[in-house]
Amino acid sequence: MVRTPLTPAERERGERLGRLLREARGDRTMVDVAAHAGLSAETLRKIETGRAPTPAFFTVAALAGVLGLSMDEVAVRCAVVPV
Repeated sequence: MVRTPLTPAERERGERLGRLLREARGDRTMVDVAAHAGLSAETLRKIETGRAPTPAFFTVAALAGVLGLSMDEVAVRCAVVPV
């Protein structure tokens, strides 16, 4: 299966999501947060660095729950902003 290339706006949204998750994680380790969310630390690392800019909804919801973020906050802070 061939994926459609991401637009620059989609890449930027992924980078914003990564920054938000890093900020919310604070001093907690990736391993700790990922384990509590039911993910691998590698998956969390890819999301935080923007290498996985379009994670599944349930992945984002699990991370938000572990980090104490509301999905509304995630949506607002990571929305694609028209240029």
